[in-house]
Amino acid sequence: MCALCGALGGSDHWTEAAARPGVYSRAPDPAARRRDRARRVVIANRVLALYGLRLADWQGSAFMLSTATGRTEMVDNLAHLWAVAEQAAGRACDPLDPDLLARLDSAGG
Repeated sequence: MCALCGALGGSDHWTEAAARPGVYSRAPDPAARRRDRARRVVIANRVLALYGLRLADWQGSAFMLSTATGRTEMVDNLAHLWAVAEQAAGRACDPLDPDLLARLDSAGG
């Protein structure tokens, strides 16, 4: 995203559907925006599961990232997810790693 779009887009992060029509998303109503957000969580969890992590929506305003031992970190938006995931997992988390993508393909995810 260019700096101008980021500045004019408001406080919403570009990864989130916004309430304003035509801004970041075509989701017309709150229920559609929540469904879009839930789909993003499902997709992220397919990748995060391979690192022993789980993401949950927190009241539509943030995310909770949990480890298998129950440690939980708050994540403001999906742009911050991977840095927090690496800290929680204690290792690099690359959602575009070719081996990881192959594992997802073989698992049907």
